Amino acid sequence: MRTILMLSILTLALCTSCKRMLDEEIRSQVSDEYLSTPEGLEDGVKAAYSTLRTFHANELGMTMTVFGTDTYTMGSDGSYKFINEYTSQFDPRTTYVRDLWNNLYVGINTCNAVIDRAPDVADMPEEQRNIRRSEAQFLRAYYYFTLVQQYGSVHLTTSETKEATTTASRAPLTDIYQLIEDDLRAAIQNLPAEQTDYGRATKPAAEHLLARVLLTRASSEAAKDSDYRDAAVLAEQVITGYNFHLLEDFAAVFEQGAGERNEEVIWAVQYTKNAITNGADADADGTGNSAHRYFLMEYDVLPGMNRNIQDGQPWKRFMPTNYTLDVLFADRVNDTRYKKSFKDVFYCSKPGTYNVNGKQVTYALGDTAIWLPGYQLDPVVKASKNFMVIEPQSYTKKLYPTLTKFLDPQRPDINYEFGSRDFLAFRLAETCLIAAEAFMYSGDMDKAVTYMNMVRARAAYNGTDEAEDATHRQAMLITAADLNIDFILEERGRELLGEQLRWYDLVRTHQLVTRVQAYNPDGGKNIKDYHVLRPIPQDQIDRTEGGSSSFPQNPGYN
Repeated sequence: MRTILMLSILTLALCTSCKRMLDEEIRSQVSDEYLSTPEGLEDGVKAAYSTLRTFHANELGMTMTVFGTDTYTMGSDGSYKFINEYTSQFDPRTTYVRDLWNNLYVGINTCNAVIDRAPDVADMPEEQRNIRRSEAQFLRAYYYFTLVQQYGSVHLTTSETKEATTTASRAPLTDIYQLIEDDLRAAIQNLPAEQTDYGRATKPAAEHLLARVLLTRASSEAAKDSDYRDAAVLAEQVITGYNFHLLEDFAAVFEQGAGERNEEVIWAVQYTKNAITNGADADADGTGNSAHRYFLMEYDVLPGMNRNIQDGQPWKRFMPTNYTLDVLFADRVNDTRYKKSFKDVFYCSKPGTYNVNGKQVTYALGDTAIWLPGYQLDPVVKASKNFMVIEPQSYTKKLYPTLTKFLDPQRPDINYEFGSRDFLAFRLAETCLIAAEAFMYSGDMDKAVTYMNMVRARAAYNGTDEAEDATHRQAMLITAADLNIDFILEERGRELLGEQLRWYDLVRTHQLVTRVQAYNPDGGKNIKDYHVLRPIPQDQIDRTEGGSSSFPQNPGYN
């Protein structure tokens, strides 16, 4: 484990606050003596948060969770299409496979250092020590949960590693899940319901994460009989026990700036406009929130358009599948989430005269230049439009509906990569969907339907009067007869599209292979049963004493 455990350098993260910004000092190394001081322990906890940025809202993390599913396939650009295609090129030497593994273990070792040292730090109030230690336990659980979902059984270490070691083994899945559960139950005991510094772990965040963990474990070989029931209880506690609530408007959840910190967000990974702390400096962690780049169509070469800050950087990595557009978002009469998830109009950013629909059209700045109606128009209607119309039959790897929830028009210029949006890791809509699934499997269909309908009712269109409101709302509500795992997966697809959960959802419900074969035209040709796990990095095996006999590769990747 030389490439992993020898890395005990702590690079400090920035946690932003709704009341204040955490002071941060960037340190390239942290000595044993410093980490054992109150200031050092505080900085060690901040460092433990920094690993979050190496996975959330960047191309690595999105590729390993959004790609190769039923909801998204590949656009025209990018170097990692083979992950979506499940070809033999996706192997133990894949850079993303190695980097994700290494980054998570760096984060785990930082957490271990904090957890080990905290009890002995003097001149620090006991309550504060316990809270900081519990934050590290929360993060360690999160990092191990990410590892186990991606790779299966992994090396389990709970003590700080101070020097290189080549001894490693794959722990039983039951042991890893038990550590995750124990860490989170300890965090629930000690963390406050709210923290002064926005972005720190809280009690409801730990409850939400444990509910997600137990929902996942329930369908694994490590399952306990109580997993679904316990997940349901935890999720319900988050929903009813605090001041969280679903916003009335689905789109408002993703309003950039102050709107991101709303009553639906349980916990978020923090980003900032500060270039150094956000990753624009080579010595800082992460790359800012760069998710704004990956879900866009190539609008900037079309008539009346050029690349601009408002419409974003069209890197064309991820393209929605026909299943996403035609099945998940089939109801556009009652459900607002297609309209509020995808950009359907582009306004002229490059005035001039262009040939559009066989005629010359002159655009002024701000005129409609492109429309994606989402359905096929009557040819006469289409010909009457003085702008480009892109119908579903014209979608390509370069032209398709753009997901809007990650766009970042507050970047200082069009080529600036390091977005400042927070990544909304846990939000109440997901908690409701966890509760619905857990109660369904626990046999309490009434509660399952109640929590499912909370999410669906929020998504209903408002009409012109109360009667029309009621009609749309009633059409969105379901009964127990409608509820099964396929419906839940569809609802999670609509609500949580692109939010780095889909690959996990398909794996834990044992539907990855069948759904990719059915709905992902690029991945379905090659996916095999063994693709429910990623390959163990070859570096890990090669640098472990005993090689593959001590640290065996996942099946299918040998």
